[in-house]
Amino acid sequence: MIKVTLPDGAVREYAEGSSAMDVARSISEGLARNVLAAKVNGEVREAGRPLPGDCSVSLLTWNDTEGKNTFWHSSAHLLAEALEALYPGVKFGIGPPIENGFYYDVDLGDRTIGDGDFAAIEAKMKELAGRKSAFVRQEVSKAEAIRYFTTKGDEYKLELIDGLNDGEITFYQQGDFVDLCRGPHIPDTSFIKAAKVMSVAGAYWRGDEKRKQLTRIYGITFPKQKELDEYLVLLEEAKKRDHRKLGRELDLFTFSERVGAGLPLWLPKGAALRERLINFMKEAQEKAGYVQVATPHIGGKSLYETSGHWEKYGKDSFQPISTPQEGELFMLKPMNCPHHCEIFASRPRSYKDLPLRFAEFGTVYRYEQSGELHGLARVRGFTQDDAHLFCRPDQVQEEFMKVIDLVLLVLRALGLEQFEAQVSLRDQVDRSKYIGSEENWQKAEQAIIDAAAQSGLKTVVEYGEAAFYGPKLDFMVRDALGRRWQLGTIQVDYNLPERFELEYVGSDNQRHRPVMIHRAPFGSLERFIALIIEHTAGRFPLWLTPEQAIILPISDKYIDAAQQVAGNLKDSDIRASVDERSEKIGRKIRDAELSKVPFMLIIGEKEEETNTVSVREQGKGDLGAMDLDGFRRLVNERIQASLGTH
Repeated sequence: MIKVTLPDGAVREYAEGSSAMDVARSISEGLARNVLAAKVNGEVREAGRPLPGDCSVSLLTWNDTEGKNTFWHSSAHLLAEALEALYPGVKFGIGPPIENGFYYDVDLGDRTIGDGDFAAIEAKMKELAGRKSAFVRQEVSKAEAIRYFTTKGDEYKLELIDGLNDGEITFYQQGDFVDLCRGPHIPDTSFIKAAKVMSVAGAYWRGDEKRKQLTRIYGITFPKQKELDEYLVLLEEAKKRDHRKLGRELDLFTFSERVGAGLPLWLPKGAALRERLINFMKEAQEKAGYVQVATPHIGGKSLYETSGHWEKYGKDSFQPISTPQEGELFMLKPMNCPHHCEIFASRPRSYKDLPLRFAEFGTVYRYEQSGELHGLARVRGFTQDDAHLFCRPDQVQEEFMKVIDLVLLVLRALGLEQFEAQVSLRDQVDRSKYIGSEENWQKAEQAIIDAAAQSGLKTVVEYGEAAFYGPKLDFMVRDALGRRWQLGTIQVDYNLPERFELEYVGSDNQRHRPVMIHRAPFGSLERFIALIIEHTAGRFPLWLTPEQAIILPISDKYIDAAQQVAGNLKDSDIRASVDERSEKIGRKIRDAELSKVPFMLIIGEKEEETNTVSVREQGKGDLGAMDLDGFRRLVNERIQASLGTH
């Protein structure tokens, strides 16, 4: 018999060779019908695979992220099977699950796929799913794998096999389709009830612009048709909220081919909005004991060799900049932390100086592939609300908890109430991606787990998501449409202080190594603003919006009165402008509604005589007449309520 520990701590005994599906059936047949996969000792596996002995088991359904990922991974294989049936001789690259659905990179030879082909692919997927083909796992030798794909004539799979070793290669088969894959997969294809091909795009093989461009086919599937229908409605709403579309309409930002792809240009309204976010954070940081620093946009290559960024990020960065001096190389900075380490090292430090909290709105540069650029959400130059805290080991937990409080303040102020705190740890198997000793990593991981627990945060653990120098606490925010965005992050780092040989003199008069906490509540300002635009559909919180009120004179006769009102409001720090166009008042109101200005103040003969304004609220209608003091109170009360500063 083997002992199986369930998520609630209960321990049950099963015959040796039992599977997670057997565990599910012993609990209830209804549960077993919904199980897609299982997490066994932290590893996601097929529900039907025999358990390895005494172990912990979590059963995964459509309601679990790992369950959805497995479902969509299997759906990518179903898409590939359909393509092979419809386009004989098609060759396959990779087909992973993504946040919403999956894609498969394929080589169609001289054929193409367009919107007109989607319905036939979907129909074939539905037909194949109805055959209830099991996903069968088979361990194969490297020689067998090479033989199979050589016979099939698929050079992409052969290249993937080249990087694998004997003992770590598996095939999965459903129906007549066989794929190189490490899995896991759902029990069979019948779980997939609804399928939609979303789009096609070009994608260079292995992200290398010098390699062949393949066709990337995006799809999504669901266990019920109703869920697909609801998703498509949500998608239409998402198109209306697309920050690229609204950014143009609201005059916030633009891009220029001459400036370069992925390098945003902020227009006056967008720059003002950006500045308000920066000032909000600066004020909060000042209250929390941070000091502001500023560092250059470039640094010597040796700086990033010391930090490890060159080794880990070099190929994804803009390449080194040569100077007239032979052998002198600079880089556009990919991160601010090495610069802040040098500021710490610029003078002797005592234990009495700690914690030191250096903050900077620092712009960094990463060479993202052109196909991955996406408005403000994925750019090549972005500004982080970066800070690095240098503290004694006994201060780590308290400082970490204070940073959590700062992140929560930001989320509340922007109305982002739905979020998940993710503890991002190292890959449990592959340690080659990380720098530093096992001891330092264990201390850093435990510090994050303890601080999150002490703060009362509900957390999930994700392995393989740590930064190369330390584990993280990532805040995964859900917007108004339920989509997940990674925003604020907090990291504990024992490694960079070691690499930069940072020291402070302790109370024992000996030299000690500080611990470094990296934090960025907004993350990237660009990505954060993209989220806020889509979350609010351009109706920003009153304290943040570029224009809080627009004054609408009924005719040209009342423009002077409107200008006087605008001046009075600006003196009270209320952002207001006047619509001076010779248009009818109905047109002015409609245009103001479309511009998403929170308040419209209408001035005509009656308002001029009584020193009042008729107030309309965007999307809600008439609030009646009030004097300017009453309107100021209304604005200030709304701002205080949204910022929680009663």
